[in-house]
Amino acid sequence: MESGQFPAWLEVLLKDKFFNACLDHEDVKKNEKNILCIDCCLSICPHCLSSHTSHRLLQIRRYVYRDVLRVEDGSKLMDCSLIQPYITNSSKVVFINERPQSRQFRGSGNICITCDRSLQSPYLFCSLSCKISDVIMRQRGLSGFLRVCNVLDLTDEVTTTTPSSTLEPTGSTRTSSESAGNGEDMFWCQALACTATTEIVRKKRSSLSTACRRVTEVASTTDTEAPVNFLNRRKNTPPQRAPLY
Repeated sequence: MESGQFPAWLEVLLKDKFFNACLDHEDVKKNEKNILCIDCCLSICPHCLSSHTSHRLLQIRRYVYRDVLRVEDGSKLMDCSLIQPYITNSSKVVFINERPQSRQFRGSGNICITCDRSLQSPYLFCSLSCKISDVIMRQRGLSGFLRVCNVLDLTDEVTTTTPSSTLEPTGSTRTSSESAGNGEDMFWCQALACTATTEIVRKKRSSLSTACRRVTEVASTTDTEAPVNFLNRRKNTPPQRAPLY
């Protein structure tokens, strides 16, 4: 296949090692290269975003220690249909490259057309690379596979202070006063709960100590009365002597 038909950014997507440390920001935390700049055909880290603000950016994610991308993001650039998706962080993702497998599938179920990995019906490919290989072999090109995308922004806010995997829940736009009020209410609820728990424990301890005191008094009374009764019985009983033969 000619190099002009195979875009450079797609080659970087399939061959580059993502989540390695960025060489331009070696001494900075959270410097993993998890973003692909489509216009520069380069993998970058969140600290490099200032130089790529107007570029098309594709975020790479991790699932079971493998590189994946969201179906919603990948579908803007290429045809991701018939690739088996997986759910992570409430989003559908697909594997970028083929995963190694210890043994070949031997059964009558659905399998990947390229690598024979077991799949769920009705999917035909286990990864993006497997579908690309099949498309190139059948069509001798990627004209029907690639899609025109002029704008591609990051779906999650990737900054140097907030991890990209952190997703804000929907409908969580509250004012600062409401947040402070809720925090104060939560503090008083926790304080009341701790006070109630302490009171219950104190009552249980007091009742337990009272019960132990009663048992001790009964045991001590029984122990003192036993020798006295024994001595009185010895006094009133005449001594028994051995018979004379």
